[in-house]
Amino acid sequence: MTGVPAGLSTAADRQVRWGVPLAVLVAGMFMSILDVTIVNVAIPTIQNDFGTTVEDVQWIANAYTLALGVVVPLSGWLGDRFGYTRVYVMSVLGFAFGSALCGLAWDLTSLVVFRIVQAIPGGIIPVITLAMVYRIVPKEKIGTAMGMYGLGVVFAPAVGPTLGGYLVEYVDWRLIFFINVPIGVLGAIAAVLALPAFAPGRAGRFDTLGFVAVASGLFALLLALSEGESWGWTSYRVVILLLYGALSLALFVVIELAVAEPLLDVRIFRHWQFTNSLVLIGLMSVALFSGLFYVSLLLQQVQGLGAFEAGLVMLPQALATAVVMPISGRLYDRLGARWPAVVGLFLVALAAYQLSGIVVDTPRQHITWLLVLQGAGMGLAMMPIMTGGLAAVPPHLVSRAGAFNNVVQRTASALGVAVLTAMLTSHQAQTMAGRAALLTDAAAVPDAGPPGVSPLLGLYAWYQRVDLQVYVVALQDVFLVTASISVLAMFGALLLRSTVRAAGGARQEPPAEPVPEVSIPSPRPAPDADIPEGSRGTVAGADAGRR
Repeated sequence: MTGVPAGLSTAADRQVRWGVPLAVLVAGMFMSILDVTIVNVAIPTIQNDFGTTVEDVQWIANAYTLALGVVVPLSGWLGDRFGYTRVYVMSVLGFAFGSALCGLAWDLTSLVVFRIVQAIPGGIIPVITLAMVYRIVPKEKIGTAMGMYGLGVVFAPAVGPTLGGYLVEYVDWRLIFFINVPIGVLGAIAAVLALPAFAPGRAGRFDTLGFVAVASGLFALLLALSEGESWGWTSYRVVILLLYGALSLALFVVIELAVAEPLLDVRIFRHWQFTNSLVLIGLMSVALFSGLFYVSLLLQQVQGLGAFEAGLVMLPQALATAVVMPISGRLYDRLGARWPAVVGLFLVALAAYQLSGIVVDTPRQHITWLLVLQGAGMGLAMMPIMTGGLAAVPPHLVSRAGAFNNVVQRTASALGVAVLTAMLTSHQAQTMAGRAALLTDAAAVPDAGPPGVSPLLGLYAWYQRVDLQVYVVALQDVFLVTASISVLAMFGALLLRSTVRAAGGARQEPPAEPVPEVSIPSPRPAPDADIPEGSRGTVAGADAGRR
């Protein structure tokens, strides 16, 4: 049948056969996103092995993030130009190859270079995966499918600290890279066997000016956010980078509105539901990654746990997310995006607010239950928000919308952690200075040491306890800000669409948005009748009118 990829000949076939291809796609994306947090756990060990400084070793994470900012906007065009299945397979193999190089790195410089090599396919995989999900899965099942897709978006970062902590403490940090090699090879073989063969579409002429503008702008912005703490937020380098990033992104918008074949069609933001979902995804990314980052700091730096022990405390959060995520997809199919998102964000806000009451000796079981609550809320809210936003976008623009989603997730998480860390450091210094001011020359220094121990050692022990208490007070404020961000997102989720069902169980879509739709220069041909609407005009060259 014309316009249907191999292996998906009829609508009935699609109903039966999309499960295995979806599992293959989710596994590949899970591998690429897991690598972000699993590497963070290994950074202190890598620093000791290579004998480098804290500032230098952070480039292992920063280089990966910067490369993602450059390659993600390119992903949709690559899928249209060379075919989504081919790009996906090559990206999975490229990620495995880059991971092998990282495991073989002999010094910090080589590891940073190989991380950039790894990030190029690693940034393409999630965007291509999302576009293929919308081409493979029938529209009426997209909520359930996105619930599975969300395992990579939310579950992978949450399980990373546990797996990474175990490998670092009990095996070797190099294994966090080598483990991707067999998974990537098997994933590529499974993709060749299970995924439909999407033929290349009309990608159009490559938008060189737009790519240079968005890539350099995102690079400058992410570099400023990554180095702002060490360089100083008011330093010339950071200020210049921020200004350049803002101007480049503004120029990118102007270019995309002017060219006939834009790299990323910014007119997509005319769809209010999609724009609102992007804002909510950004806020949730801040809450998710800052929660993972600061709870790990609390467990390791305040309560003295090792990386693996801290990961075990945080593991139930990932399991809660994994359990709730498929349920949220089914709820989206029945209720729409609004109420699952509102309830989920309420749970996230409640958990963050409860975390703002932690103290130095808060029981780990209490922290674990709060993380479970937060994980359940993330699992309930993330995919309905993302799916509801993409539902407002024409099917042939899903790959471009997916690129925007990934850019927002990466940028928002980096921005959130950078700003909250600056706030944490500043508040910690102010609180410590305030408590030091209470000590006068006449004040008696507490004798905190055991009998027979030098008073200086006792004074040092007393200082350490005060420093920990001050650090925890600063962490309390960070969690309170995270709770406020989640409440703000909850009110934004009230503006999402709510889908109802007509009599007889048929889906009844809400009325069309009053906002004008994006005008496409060339009309698309009428799709085959038995291809679900969410996949029409997008496979095997049927999308002849793409942009």
